[in-house]
Amino acid sequence: MSDTKIIKLSLIFFMIYLVNSSPPEDPIKCSYDTNFNCTITNTYGAFPDRTICKAAQAVFPTTEEEVISIVANATREKRKMKIATRFSSSIPKLVCLDNGDQNGLLISTKFLNKIIRIDQENMMITVESGVTLRQLISEAGKAGLVLPYTPYWWGLTIGGLIGTGAHGSSLWGLGSSVHDYIVQLRIVTPADAANNYAKVRILENGSPDLNSVRVSLGVLGVVSQVTLKLERVFKRSITFSERDDSNLGEDAATFGRQHEFADFTWYPSQHKVIYRIDDRVSIDTPGNALNDFLGFRPTDQYLLASVRTLEEILESTNNADGKCLDATTTTDILKSLSYGWTNNGTGYPMVGFHDRVQASGTCLDSHEGATCPWDHRVKGLFFHQTTFTISLSKVKGFIEDVQRLVALEPKALCVLDLYNGILMRYVTTSNAYLGKQEDSLDFDITYYRSKDPMSPRLFEDFLEEIEQLAFFKYGALPHWGKNRNVAFIGAINKYKNVDKFLQVKQSYDHLGLFSSEWTDQVLGLKDGLSIVKEGCALEGLCICSKDIHCAPNKGYFCRPGKIYKDARVCTNSSLSTIDIQTRKTISTSM
Repeated sequence: MSDTKIIKLSLIFFMIYLVNSSPPEDPIKCSYDTNFNCTITNTYGAFPDRTICKAAQAVFPTTEEEVISIVANATREKRKMKIATRFSSSIPKLVCLDNGDQNGLLISTKFLNKIIRIDQENMMITVESGVTLRQLISEAGKAGLVLPYTPYWWGLTIGGLIGTGAHGSSLWGLGSSVHDYIVQLRIVTPADAANNYAKVRILENGSPDLNSVRVSLGVLGVVSQVTLKLERVFKRSITFSERDDSNLGEDAATFGRQHEFADFTWYPSQHKVIYRIDDRVSIDTPGNALNDFLGFRPTDQYLLASVRTLEEILESTNNADGKCLDATTTTDILKSLSYGWTNNGTGYPMVGFHDRVQASGTCLDSHEGATCPWDHRVKGLFFHQTTFTISLSKVKGFIEDVQRLVALEPKALCVLDLYNGILMRYVTTSNAYLGKQEDSLDFDITYYRSKDPMSPRLFEDFLEEIEQLAFFKYGALPHWGKNRNVAFIGAINKYKNVDKFLQVKQSYDHLGLFSSEWTDQVLGLKDGLSIVKEGCALEGLCICSKDIHCAPNKGYFCRPGKIYKDARVCTNSSLSTIDIQTRKTISTSM
C-alpha cells in the first residue's frame, strides 16, 4: 500500500470517529465587543476578489418589530443596508456594502430563528428567516411533516437559501427549489415618510410580486417570515450505483424523470459516475437509514492541515500523478464507506425516513475539538466553486465537451476527485423571475484555490475552459450563492423576466438602500463586474486577454481553449505536451 493511501485511510478513520466539533464562528466581527466598526466574511474566509468587507455597524434583531424599526431608521437616514445570515454560506459578495461606505449597516438574521407555527392539518410551517434548514427539518419531523426537496447542507438559513435559489435534486412535482414551496412571505422594505419609512409587505402564493421575492439576492428588503408547504413524512430507498461515464450524456437528460431524487457524482478523470437511484417507498418498508455525509462531518484540525499541506506540495511540484493517486484513493474509500450513509449494516438499498436522509452537517454541532473541513480559522480546505445549470436540451453536448477535454489530458481533472467530483442535481423551471428558466441539470464543481492569489493552479486552463464552455457556449445560469466573477458576466441577460424583477426592486427600494455596487453589476445596472488587472484570470475575476492577466513569470500565458476556441485561458507552456496532430484527432473523433 502506498504512503499516500495509508495517510488518506488514517485521515478518513479519524474523521469518522471524531465526535466533538467547534461550530463555525459568527461571520460578523466588530471592534471592542461593540456592534460598531465591523467586518464580515463568508464561511470560507474569502470573497472571490479577497476584499475585506466593512460596515459601520451591525444589528441583531430578534423580532419582526425590531426589523421594522431598524429599516425605518436607516431609511430615514438614507443609510445603506445588507442582510447577513448565521453562517454566511454564500461565496459572492451578496452581504457586502460598498467599499468606502462609512455609514453602512449589517442586519443579521442570527436571532430571527424561531419556528412561528406548524399547521399539521394543512401541512404548512411558518418560520423566521434566520431559522436553519436543520431546525426546520427537525421541527417539522416532530410533527410528522417534511419539506419534500432541500439542499444537502444543514447550515443554510431559510432566508438565505430562498434568496439565492438553493435547491436539492428533482424534476418531480414543483421541483427541487425550496423557494417554489413558499405559501406566504413577509418582507420589510423601505417606505416614504407617510408610511413611517418602513413597510411590511405580506405576499401570498399567486401574487406577482412574490415571483420577485422568491429569489431576491437580498436587494428588496429583509425577509422576516416564510410559510412553506410541507408533506406527510415518507420513506426513501437509496442505492449508489457505480458506472462508467460512456452513457452519461444520454442518461443526464432522462435519469431525473426515472427517479424522484436522482443525482450523479461524476469523476471525469476516472471515467466513473455514481448514479443515485433514489425513490419514495411505502412507509412500512423496513429501514432507518441516516445520511451523515463524510464531507460535512467534524474533522480534526491537524488532520485537515495534513491534507492541505499534501495538496499544496502536489500543486507546487506540478505532480499530476500524485494528485491522481490521491484522487483514486479518496474515491475508493468514500465508496467503501457508502459516502457516510448508514443503514445498520444492511447495505443497499438503504431505506430511511426522508427527514433523516435529505440533508446533513454534523460539523455544526457545538462542542470543542474539531471543525468543518473548510473552516478558515484552521489550515484546511480552501477552494473555488463553479456552479451552474444547463438546460436538459443542451446537457449532452456539454458533458461530451468535458469528455473531449479529459481525452486530451486524462490527469487534468483529478483535482476534482479530491473534492468528491462533480455533483450533478436536477432542477425545474421556476416562476421566480431570477429562478431557473428551463428544466436543467446543475453542475457543482469544487477545486483547489491557492492562498496566494497570484499563484496559478495545476491544469488551470482545463477548469477555466469548462467554466467558459458552460456559461458562454451552453448558456448556463449561475448559482447565485456560489461562483467567481466570470460566471456572472452577462448572466442577467439570460433571464426573460429580469425587467419585471427590476420594476419590483424600484417599487420596494427606489433609493437602492439594499443594493451595492456589486449587486448592481450583477443585475446589469452598472459595469465593472470584470476586474481587469495583473493575475485577474487566476481568481476568475476576468477572462484573460493578455498574458499579464495570467502568470507569465511562472509560465502561464493567455491562450485559446483546446476545444472551445472562443475561450481564453491561462495555460502553462511547460505542461502543454499534447501533440497538436493528436489533439486534432481526438477532438474530431469524439
